[in-house]
This record gives sequence, structure tokens and C-alpha cells, in this order.
Amino acid sequence: MPTILIVDDEKHTRDGLRSLLEDDYDVYVAEDIRGALDVLEREQVDLLLTDLRLGNEDGMTLIERALKMPHPPICIMMTAYGSVDTAVEAMKRGAYDFVTKPLNLDKVEILIARALQSRKLERENRSLRQQVDERYGLENIVGESPALHEVLDTIRQVAPSSANVLIEGESGTGKELAAHAIHNLSRRNKAKFVAVHCAALSPQLLESELFGHEKGAFTGASERRIGRFEQANGGTIFLDEIGEIDASTQVKLLRVMSEQHAFERVGGNQTLRADVRVIAATNKNLEKLVQEGKFRDDLFFRLNVVRITMPPLRERKEDIPLLVRGFLRHFCAANDKPFLDLTTDAMNALLSYNWPGNVRELRTAIEHGVVMAVGPKITLRDLPAAVRHAAGQEVPRGVSQASSPLDLRETERKLILQALTATNRNVTAAAKKLGISRRTLHRKINEINAAQSSDQTVGAEQEQNAG
Repeated sequence: MPTILIVDDEKHTRDGLRSLLEDDYDVYVAEDIRGALDVLEREQVDLLLTDLRLGNEDGMTLIERALKMPHPPICIMMTAYGSVDTAVEAMKRGAYDFVTKPLNLDKVEILIARALQSRKLERENRSLRQQVDERYGLENIVGESPALHEVLDTIRQVAPSSANVLIEGESGTGKELAAHAIHNLSRRNKAKFVAVHCAALSPQLLESELFGHEKGAFTGASERRIGRFEQANGGTIFLDEIGEIDASTQVKLLRVMSEQHAFERVGGNQTLRADVRVIAATNKNLEKLVQEGKFRDDLFFRLNVVRITMPPLRERKEDIPLLVRGFLRHFCAANDKPFLDLTTDAMNALLSYNWPGNVRELRTAIEHGVVMAVGPKITLRDLPAAVRHAAGQEVPRGVSQASSPLDLRETERKLILQALTATNRNVTAAAKKLGISRRTLHRKINEINAAQSSDQTVGAEQEQNAG
């Protein structure tokens, strides 16, 4: 139960409040500041209810000291009608609210419940924000290389400012992670982070996505739509693949990035405004596009206030072991496997490969290795064909160097069939042979059977004599 400390120099007030509250709360009482501080230092108090006048002492002093503690309680002041101005001053210094004497006990109960609910919501919001920080904070941009440290230093420097940021880099280098980190470290982090992947939309759909549209603006516009700039008001909008937008959208984007922050919805004539920080990303050379007349120079200058270049993985190979260990933890847990390490040959192959798909490709390669491994370590043969080939291993005929999801499923299916055949269809023994749990093997068998509507299914029977 929540813990409440009542501080009043009048015994009948302390006893009355304790009797009122003790069925729903853990209640402590004190008659002076010294007694109150003893409780506050010994217990984690959720709410402090104190009188303004404590004999010759001042309840304001107690509130100030309570709020400086490592786990400060919510503070409510009790005061006589003539001291309301002082109670208001207490609120300015951090008190939650005040009540006047003589006390209306119903109002006291309601005020305490509301204050504690406010504390609960505050803690939940803090927890959610911590989860977001863990997911999108700087700690998710893994590496110790000088190239990456330069990026992280720039992110820390630019994040608290209001400047627009242009993030360059090849696909798979972590541009969106960097954008999230900038937002989370900025003063806008309590507002939304809204991402738009520009290359995935046609020019008309992109304009509607960015600025919204009115009902009837075009065929299929059956109702008004709020655009991403409106959604991101007060926060950050992330424009991925900014080099793909057409000339018309560039003009409208330039206008909303001006000092007026003005735009209209498609099919509308009302001028709207949005206070938005723009972070753009591209895997193209925007300066070259400007020279070729394919990208407006004035828009480029608006975007390019601060430029961050994400280094490709081939230029920071010293970070590969750190990345691999993180991916191993994730995929071993996701596949119900004990933590797997890599053989020396397998790690050397990862270090020698050029990684055209960067961190994203490395992530896929480690997932492939975890799925394919049948022993306590991931070996060279468990890695994708492209990595094996780069390490000097022959790629089997008919196997492409870029393993697709279909390749992985087919290879996995064959391994499962081999294990079931070798164990006379004993699922427990087959799971042990594959290095996965029995439950995971059953799930994979069901997935394979579901994907083969007309072909012969795995059809593994339940083992009759499983241990």
C-alpha cells in the first residue's frame, strides 16, 4: 500500500487522520520536523501531509527538505484560512496542493487519492520513457571505433539544439537509429517522433502523407486526413530517403521548413503551421543531385545545417565482435537456444567479409547462423553463402550468394527432415540434435506444414516413447 506521513503538532488531528486513512494506506505520524525527518530517512514515503505551523517550527521547511531527498514524496500542506498565501507559496516551491483547516475529511481523501494517482502516472511515464531510451538511445548505436565515436559526439552536440540535421550513409548503417537518438536527447523528446519513408510513396501520396488532405481532394479521399507534419507538431519529423522526392513536393517542403512553418492540406486553402524539427536521411549524394538540377539547392541548404555521415561497416570492422555479441544474445533468446559463440573460422569470415548491406546484413547473417547451428558454436558452414564465399569456401552449385528468406526456410526444412529421419521421427531427440527446444521444433514443423499446402508435409508424428 502507498505510504503516508502525517505531521501535525495537534494529537487529535494526527489521530483523526490516521484513523481515516489507515485502512487504505500505511500511515506514519509525527508531531514535529525532527520526528518527520526520522521517518523520511527510514521509510520510502509516497505522500507527506503536513501542517504549516508545527509549534515554533515551519512546515514549509519540512517540505523543502523532503523534496530534496533521493525519493521525494508528494507534499500537501494543511493550513488555516488566514495562511492561504503561504500555502500557495509552498506550491510554487514544489508542493502538490494544500487543504484548509478545519479539514473536510472527504476532500482530504479525494485530494490524497488524486495526488497518489498523479505519482503513479508519473512513474509509469518515466518507465515508458526509459524503455524508449533503451530502444532508441545512443546505447543502441554499438561500437568503439573512432569513426563511430565521431558520430556519437556529433549527435550529443547537435541534439539539444533546434537545428535541422542531414544524415548521410549507405543502406543499413543505422541512419534511423541516429535520428531517434537525436530526438530522444533533444528538448522535443516529450513530443512525437514521426518517420516518413519517402521512397515508398508516389509523389501524390507522399504530398498527402506529409501535409494531409481534405475530403474529396482526389479519388479515394473519402475523409480528411491529418498529415505527418501536423502529427509531429512540437516534435521531430524524420524524412528517410529525402533524395527521392519530386520537384513539386520539394517546393512545398521548403515552405514548411521556412520561418513561417506554413503549408496547406491537399485540396484545401487553409494555411496551417507546425513547429517541427526536420531530420532527413539519404543514401545518395545530394550535392551531386543539386548540380544535376534534380534537387533544389535552397532546400538542400535548409536540410544541411548539420551533416552526419554514418560510416559503413567495412570502415569500422573493429566493431563487428561487439555487434555480433549483441545479435547473438537477441537471436538465441528469440529461438529458444542457449547462448552460442562462434568458432574462430566463423569470426574470421565475418571480419574478412566486405558487408555491402552493412549492419543490417550482419544482423541477418547472425540470425542465419543461430538458426542453422546444430552444435554449441556457430561454425563457418552455418553462415550465409556470401560470407563463406568471401572466406574462400566454395559455394554449392545452385546456391546464390545472397541468401533470401526462402533460401533460409528451405535449408531449415531440410535440416529438420534430416534430424527427424536420423532419430526415427522422435521429436525430442531431433530437437536435441538440432540444438533447439522441443516446443520450438514443433512450432517450426507446423510453420513448414502450413507453408506447403499441396506438397508433401513434414508430418512428424508425436514420439511414442519420448523421455
